[in-house]
Order: sequence, then structure tokens, then C-alpha cells
Amino acid sequence: MLRYAVRCLVNLDHRGAVSADGTGDGAGLLTQIPYRLLARELETRGIAAPSPGWLGVVFAFLPADDPDSARSLLNAALEHEGLAVLHWRTVPIDPAVLGTAARESMPRIEQVLVDAGPDVSDVDDLERRLFLARKGAQRTARAAGIHGFSIPSSSARTIVYKGLFTARYIEDFYRDFVDPAFETAYAIFHQRFSTNTVPSWERAQPFRMLGHNGEINTINSNRAWMAARQVDLRSPLWNSRTEELVPLLEPGQSDSGHLDNAFEVLVRSGRSLAHVKEMLIPSAWENVADLDPAVQAFYEYHAFLSEPWDGPAAIAATDGVTLMASLDRNGLRPARWTITPDTIVVASEAGVNPIEEGNATSTGQLGPGEMVVFDLESGDIRFTDAVRYSLARRRPYGEWINTQTAYVQDPFDPYPDDEVDTQALARVFGYTAEERRLVLAELAQGRLPVGSMGNDTPLAVLTNPLPRLSRFFHQMFAQVTNPPMDPIRERLVMSLRTYVGRRGSLLEETPQQAHLLELSSPILSGADVDRITSSNDPAFQSVWVPAVFAVADGTIRAALGDLCDAVGAAVDAGATIVVLSDREVDIDHAPIPILLATGAVHHHLIRTGRRLRASIVVVSGEPRDSHDLACLIACGASAVNPYLAIDEVRALAEAGEVDEAPVVAQENYRATVEKGLLKIFSKMGICTISAYRGSELFEIIGLDEDITVHAFGFAHRRVDGIGFDELGAAALERHALFAGGEEDPGGFYKHRRGGVPHVTSPKVVLNLQKAVRAGDYEGWEAYLAEINEREPAVIRDLLAFKSVDPIPLEEVEPVEAIMRRFSTAAMSLGALSPEAHEALAEAMSSIGGLSNSGEGGEDAARFGTPRNSAIKQIASGRFGVTPAYLGSAEEFQIKMAQGSKPGEGGQLPGHKVTEQIAALRHTKPGVTLISPPPHHD
Repeated sequence: MLRYAVRCLVNLDHRGAVSADGTGDGAGLLTQIPYRLLARELETRGIAAPSPGWLGVVFAFLPADDPDSARSLLNAALEHEGLAVLHWRTVPIDPAVLGTAARESMPRIEQVLVDAGPDVSDVDDLERRLFLARKGAQRTARAAGIHGFSIPSSSARTIVYKGLFTARYIEDFYRDFVDPAFETAYAIFHQRFSTNTVPSWERAQPFRMLGHNGEINTINSNRAWMAARQVDLRSPLWNSRTEELVPLLEPGQSDSGHLDNAFEVLVRSGRSLAHVKEMLIPSAWENVADLDPAVQAFYEYHAFLSEPWDGPAAIAATDGVTLMASLDRNGLRPARWTITPDTIVVASEAGVNPIEEGNATSTGQLGPGEMVVFDLESGDIRFTDAVRYSLARRRPYGEWINTQTAYVQDPFDPYPDDEVDTQALARVFGYTAEERRLVLAELAQGRLPVGSMGNDTPLAVLTNPLPRLSRFFHQMFAQVTNPPMDPIRERLVMSLRTYVGRRGSLLEETPQQAHLLELSSPILSGADVDRITSSNDPAFQSVWVPAVFAVADGTIRAALGDLCDAVGAAVDAGATIVVLSDREVDIDHAPIPILLATGAVHHHLIRTGRRLRASIVVVSGEPRDSHDLACLIACGASAVNPYLAIDEVRALAEAGEVDEAPVVAQENYRATVEKGLLKIFSKMGICTISAYRGSELFEIIGLDEDITVHAFGFAHRRVDGIGFDELGAAALERHALFAGGEEDPGGFYKHRRGGVPHVTSPKVVLNLQKAVRAGDYEGWEAYLAEINEREPAVIRDLLAFKSVDPIPLEEVEPVEAIMRRFSTAAMSLGALSPEAHEALAEAMSSIGGLSNSGEGGEDAARFGTPRNSAIKQIASGRFGVTPAYLGSAEEFQIKMAQGSKPGEGGQLPGHKVTEQIAALRHTKPGVTLISPPPHHD
């Protein structure tokens, strides 16, 4: 079986990345403990080997410069668990096969052979003790500042051999793999292709329990909520030792590594592999009409415990008792299975072991959310339905939900709210006639507003007056190999289902954990809010906290601190639903920006260990479109009542400005902003709103560190900006309109004289058109002046050249030599029109620069003309590109292969590409081959 696994891994060598020096992104095998090999090692040293199953092995990467310190703390951790260290074994390796970077960063690789002490009751107890020893050792190492120390595996059932080499060198590096005494009944093999972290020895795969092919788009949210959960852990299995499980997610790991951390703690806490998979990476269940009710109840109950770890994923996992392979709910990674009389193999490709696969009795591939589980003791193979039904019948999940879970969702209020001055609030919150006409009226009629691509208004921080806070937040989107979702065609796997109330411990399964309020939508009507806040159930105790500050003597920073303190005290007093409201705005009180209030409360509750004890419901007049609502949810809100936007929609209907009845317009508004939410989080490949909540998947441009650390700690921020004082001043400036004043007519969405500036204003466009059409250089200078003399709108407008001593002109290359280094980015035909694509190529040809064809090459009719692209890019069968040639247009007239048309279809067989590279390098030594980068960030 070991030979089989090595052969499979080597045959997948092409799926990994390799740097120029030969360093791979990582490869490895997860196998059964090689008992015979290790027992022989002990016996040669005169040490009696424990019985099979009772020998624990800690595989350790030790700091090469100071291994003794790491050995000492690992010995102490094992002793603390009542385990006896039998021997420290130096793993036989051959560093000569490594690339330079891998060899220079290579740790000292050793194994600790451990005997179970007299107090160990069974193998599961031994596994838990080894787990706690590993956690304790790594926690101590971090506290002591010991770097370069990690533990790839710590178990009496499984072991992991991995490193920064490519698959083909695994048995050359680890000499144990050519020892006939190395026996295993199974193996998980993995060749890593890094997409979002820098490769390192500890990040190589497989991990302690699984190999993961894919990305976790929700990782920000998962990390945030796991940090919140670890403060409130309870488990009858761990009892007083639950605090030793912290941190649940080890610092510095990749997204795959953190998924493995979550799997490990849940399996060690008593759940099966399949159970953990369906808890963390659940199949789509929310919109499946014919799903078995018991299975439906299983998924619904576990949605109360954990948000999905969403993203395209195929995983293979083992706990040493069962083997499992599965896909995420979308099935966007391949997993093909083959069963022969002797083996079952699951791999990303067919043909990983052709000789064995020729004996197949059955084959197939896993679909979205599907799995296959192999029981190592009985030899049973179970597929998806059988596994789900057995999981669903573990507990009376349906009964728990029927008796514990409450449901809330009423139609929107049919009558306007007379408790607030909506016209005054509309001025304070910056509603404009343009917004009503172009945004709210469209939403009221069930249509998402559609605009042209791009935003040519100034960045929020450069706009005067400052806009609402959500304009500082720019949406992230899926890139590289993690595709976005299609929220229309893939609606089946997407869900807006929301839960409100106190959450239970991740490690328990009790009826009380189902005692939550379930909402079919995160967009609430006034009636929904009334039902939530008027519940007589003490488990749904709510507290209404005004998110306002005193105009006369308050500051926004101090008010935010008071708000967080009030929420914390209310949660301590038993509140499980915190309602943040700005309905209390009056002549003496201005609103705290509701996004700031939500983020600050969310992070305050996380920092103080209270987050899972209460949900945040926002009641605000500020949010009105899908982006505003997405920002609030991503910053921690469970649900939002955009009361003023609802009132505005109703007013448009009552005034006859939209052809809908008021109640219909309100429901249209809710349904349409829900579609907008689906579109927004589908850009990140996220399927459920519970996995989007708390993710802070935005880049913040223009807020300072004080604000972001205080309220938006998980969001991306690369530039500085304004602080609390500026936000407070802007809030007071808008609040001055409460007593009266002119409403802003708008100009953000379309250019309006006197409104928000636009970079491509009519005057700018007119000057450009005149200059180009007439060939008028004075017109061109007028165009440049209009651009260069405008008020700053984007970051580059703030850049200036430093004043330095001039360089003598004779020391500077001529313009012609400099322009030869110019290159257009690789944009495929289709991303640009043929006219634009060819114009760029011709422009580069005219100055001696290089244009790039983009993936797929270009029309052969362009060869030999000024429209020829000097760089040809050939798309591969996988993601990334195969080769791109850098050279002159004349060099590309060389036939790419004998007897074939050059560049035909833009594609070439691999051997022809190799021939052409060799030919070019022989005849033109200066030609460079550009390969795809091994890492995509």
C-alpha cells in the first residue's frame, strides 16, 4: 500500500508548483503508524516496544539552530499527560534532493516514540493525551519565542511525512519509505499548490487529519467565530481541561491548516469524521425540497453550532479508524473514485495508478456535497446517503428543533411609522432625490439598480462633505482559483437563513443549543423587530441600545466607549439580543455611524469573551442599498431593519412615483436587496449568509488605524486616513440639517453641476474627444490640465515626485532604450475588443515595446504586421498558463514546429513548445522563457 501511495503521489507531481531552485510548495503522505519499523528501532536500542496500537508517535520539526529547547518543552508536555518518552528518533533523510530555499529552511526532523502510561484507559484516551501534549508544547513554544518548531502529527494511529519537495522526491528524501518494514493499510497523498500563503515546511500537506484541495473563501469569518467560541467552551469529555484546547486555530496557519485544526479538535471531542465534515462543510440543504426530514433536521441543528467553511474544496481525511473523501456543496473540485478487489482510491484525476485501476470493479466521481467513507475495521464502503441517514439518527434533532426553535418573519408593516420625523432623519442620513429615483424606486419595483462598470467619484475620504461610512468599504472578490458563485443559476446552494440568540458550546450536542430564533431573511420589518424584542422567553431577552451621541458635550469616541460598556453590561445581565438603534436621533442627539457602532460592539464582545452570548440586530435609518446591508452583516450584524429606507419606499408608492401598492413595494424592496446580498457574497464564492457574517471581507480605504483596530479588526487596510474626530465632525455637520435645511439633490450616480465631482466629467470627455479627433495638441494640453489640476480624487493624485539632485543626461538611457521595456498587460481577446487589442499591439510595435496576446494566442493574420503581439501566452488545461515567450516580433515568425502553422489557434502540444524554446534559445540567447508564478496572492 505504501508503494501504491507513493506511485499515486508521484503521478500527481504536475499538480504542484515548483520554484526556480526546485523547491516545491510541499508534498507528503499521511499513513498508518509504521509499527514494525518503529518497533525494530526500539528493539535495536534495547527498549521494549509497546503493543500495536499503544505506541504513540510525535513527528516533530525542530528549530535547526536550537533543537534542545524544543525537545525539552515537548518532553515536559508529554510527561504532563502521563506519557513515557521511550526514544527520540532522528528520521533518516537526504537533503541533497531539496531545492536551495527548502534546504536552507529545513528544520531538524525527529520522531518521539511514546508509551501510554498506566492511567491511559484506551486508544482514544491516548489520542486525546497526545493531542493535548501537542497543543501544550506549541503554546509554550510560542510564549517562549521559539521559532521553527511545529508538530506535523501526534497520534497512536496516524503519522505524517511531508516537506518542501515535489512529489517525485518524497522517497528520495524520506528514506523510511524504501524500508520494507514500513507497512500501512492506507494513505492520504497530497501535492500542494499554494494559492494564498507562502510555502513552508509546516504548511506542506497533508495535515494531521486531512489533505485539502481548494480555498476557504469564508476563512475570515471562520477565524473570527472560532476565536469567539474558544472563550465559551464546555465539554463533558474534556471537563476542566477545555481551556487547554485554546487556541482552537493555531496562529500562522493557512486556511487549509485551520480547517485541519477544526477537524482535529472536533474529532478528538467525540465526533466522527463524517459528522465533522457535514458540520463544517455541509451539503446544500436549505432549498432542497425532497430532503429527508431527519437529514434536514440534522443540518438545521448543526447550523446553530457553526457557520459553513465555504469555498471550492475536495478533502481526504482520516482519524485512523475511518477514511473519508468528500466535496463541498458546490462540487467545484474533482474527486474521482475507483474500487478494485483490493483497494479503493480517490484522487483529483483518473490514471494515478493505471495498472491497478485496470482491475476496477466500479468507478465514479463525487458530486456536490457528496462523500465516500471507508471503515478500516469492517471494510465497509458507504456513500453519501447512507452516511447522512446514519448521522441524522444519532440524536432526535427534529424533536429538539420542533420543541426549541422559534421562527420569526412577518410581512412588512402596512402603515408608516409615526414615532420618528422621517423627513428630518432623511436629511440627517443624507438621502437625495437622485438616490430615491435611481436606487429606491428601482428596488421598490423589484429591480436591482444597474449602472455602468466603475466608479469615477472621488474616494470617500477625499469627498467633501464625507459620505456615509459604508462608502469607505470596498468589496473583496474571488480571484485566482476560487471562482465566484452565480447567485441566479446556483441559487439552490445559497441561503439567507439567519439565527438569533445565545449560541451553545461547539463541543456539545444538547436540546438547548436549538433554542434560537430563526429568521428566513436578515432584512427585518418593524413587525419583525417588535416580535423579536417583545418575546416573553427569558432566552430571548433583548436590550435596546441607542447608537447616538450628545451634540452639546459628547464626542463620538467617548460615546462609542459608553455604547460598548452598556452592551457588555446588558449581556452580563442576561440579554441575548442587542438592538443597536439610531431611531433616537433628535435635536440634541446625532447618530453614531451605524457601521462603526456595529463593528465596535462586535469586536468588544469578542475581546471580552461575550460574543456568542448575544446576537446584534441593527435598527437604522442609514442603510438603504445592498452594499450598506452587506457591510453591516459582514461586520457582525445578524439582522437589519432599515426603517427609513422602508419608509421612503412606501412614500414613493403612496405618491404614485412607482407603480406598486405600498405593501407590495416594501416586500419588493426586501426581496430585491436580498438578491443584492446574494450577489455580493457570491463574488467571494460564499454561499450562506451565516458564513459571510463577521467576515469583514472588505478593503477599507481612508480610515486610520485607531478606527479599524477598534471596530474593523479583520478587514484589509493598506493606507491610512481620517479618524474619530473627522467622523464625529461629519456626523455633526449632517445633524445640523435635523432642524431644517435644503436636502442634497444628489450627483453621486450621475454627474451634476455643483454635485459630487466625477473624474470623467463632461468637460474632461469633451476635451479628450476634441484633441483626438482633431489631432489638436492644444486640446490635448487642455485635457491634461483638466485632469492634473482637479481636486484629488484617487490615491495617485496625492503622489508627487521628490526633489532630488538631477542626474546628468548623458548617464540616462535614451528614450528608445527605455521604451523597449514597456509592455502591455496580458488581456485576452474578448476581454478587449479586437480593435482595442490590436491598437495596443500596434502602439507597442511602434515604440519598440512588447504587447501580450493574453491566454490563447492571437489570430495568425496579425503575424508579420505591426498588430503582432511580441509575447505569446498559451493557456494550459489547468489554471495558470504554460509558457509565454518574450522576444521580438521577428522571432515569432520562426515556425513554432516543423510542418505546423505558427501560432495556429494559439495552442501547441507540449513537445512542440519545448522544441521551439530550444530553437529560440539556440539561435537567440537573449530570449527569456516566462513560466507561471508558483504562488498566486
